[in-house]
Amino acid sequence: MPETLREQQFTFARHLRNPAANPPPPGIEARRLKVYRELFYGAIEGLLAGSFPVLRRTLGEQRWHARVHDFYASYRSQTPLFTELAETFIDYLQGIELDAPWQLELAHYEWIEAQLYLSDAQDPAHDPAGDLLDGEPLLSCVTRVLAYRWPVERIGPDYQPEAPPEAPTLLLVYRDAGLQVRFARITPLAWQLLVGLPGNGRERLRALGKDEVQCQGLALLEDLRRQGIIVGTRHVSDR
Repeated sequence: MPETLREQQFTFARHLRNPAANPPPPGIEARRLKVYRELFYGAIEGLLAGSFPVLRRTLGEQRWHARVHDFYASYRSQTPLFTELAETFIDYLQGIELDAPWQLELAHYEWIEAQLYLSDAQDPAHDPAGDLLDGEPLLSCVTRVLAYRWPVERIGPDYQPEAPPEAPTLLLVYRDAGLQVRFARITPLAWQLLVGLPGNGRERLRALGKDEVQCQGLALLEDLRRQGIIVGTRHVSDR
């Protein structure tokens, strides 16, 4: 009996995930099966639509539902948590051939926004008034410095590029004091200074080259601290 029940459950689950390829277990009327299929799929689709609203609008109803149906039918999630569903969807996108190659990066960008909005992370130990030259500038734990091939902040129903631009899209995404997630395009110099170079502030600035560029870099660090995007400094050995 236990094995029979287990097999019935697996048969039912396979049918719910992909009814076209898996017949239902016997003895369940079609009307009830239809209700179950719509409820289960609707729950997954609704959670994903809430996590990726721009991707959904950009793909359009037909392509979006085709993508979600394939995810629902073929992806084997390793987590039972609905809060991690968006991350598993990104993992799914990484493993398939996409009809529009910007989909993965757009989904990741939307996921980052949601992660920062919901984050309850705390900044590690640091000196809020630390010297930006002698110490390592520390970004707020609700800040991300990102690099994409595609201009993800511009993609939408009215703009779907066919080829990536020559220059990468470099973004600073952060949650402000009012708990709003904001983004700003940054220059390659700013990206290098924040995440692309090791060491304390002085070492990073020296690596940039000319004195004029170093002055610009220091001014940027000071401005980001005033905005709360840099929360202070820590010693490189404290990492």
